[in-house]
Amino acid sequence: MSALTHGRSNEDNDAARAAERTADEPERSGGGGGAIGSVIGAAALDSKVLVLNKLYLAVRVISARRAFSMLWSDVAEIVQVENGHYASYNFETWTELAEYQHRFEAEKHDWVRTVRLQIAVPRVIRLLGYDRLPAQAVKLNRRNLFARDRNQCQYCGRSFPTCDLSIDHVLPRSHGGGDSWENLVCACIRCNARKGGRTPEQAHMKLTRKPVMPKRNPLIAVRMGQDRYASWRAFLDHAYWSVELG
Repeated sequence: MSALTHGRSNEDNDAARAAERTADEPERSGGGGGAIGSVIGAAALDSKVLVLNKLYLAVRVISARRAFSMLWSDVAEIVQVENGHYASYNFETWTELAEYQHRFEAEKHDWVRTVRLQIAVPRVIRLLGYDRLPAQAVKLNRRNLFARDRNQCQYCGRSFPTCDLSIDHVLPRSHGGGDSWENLVCACIRCNARKGGRTPEQAHMKLTRKPVMPKRNPLIAVRMGQDRYASWRAFLDHAYWSVELG
């Protein structure tokens, strides 16, 4: 093996290890990429980017700041669906595309600007050296419960702001009910008071839908409803994909 080939192999291994750390580790605040350390419109760096593994399977969602860092380090590439086909861009070719994007489709993107250029925030990136699918369970917490039930009372069906909703145990704790996806639902203050410490049958109330554990983070579905994240849909059609929101 030549020295050049050996060096390239080491670089590939380093990229694979970096990609694996990215997929397995939680996102930390304060990270940044060398290419965009100082930007105008820095809020765009907090927008979200879907991460695919080498086989185009979704593994997690990260901030644009972290995505740019990975692109700059050649650990990942940008992926877009164009005319029914995948198109790939590295950091350099993506910046070359920026002038066209800004001229003809500026409203479709979030933008950051450095002292040298302005660049669109990518929506989807693909890890070049990572082909696994991390096992990630959806966390049972208040934020995810509200997202699963879409801020709707599961008894009257009306939508409420978060501050006007509570979490109800379908089978009350006094009856042996525990904290689980199947036993917790959003309820408005009025319905929760009406139900009290009774079961829905005892209170003559019906659930609008059966509570179940989401197959993926419910906040993903909320984001997919926004136009700027519509491109995620092409990669999130399979229910077994479990995507953690970073």
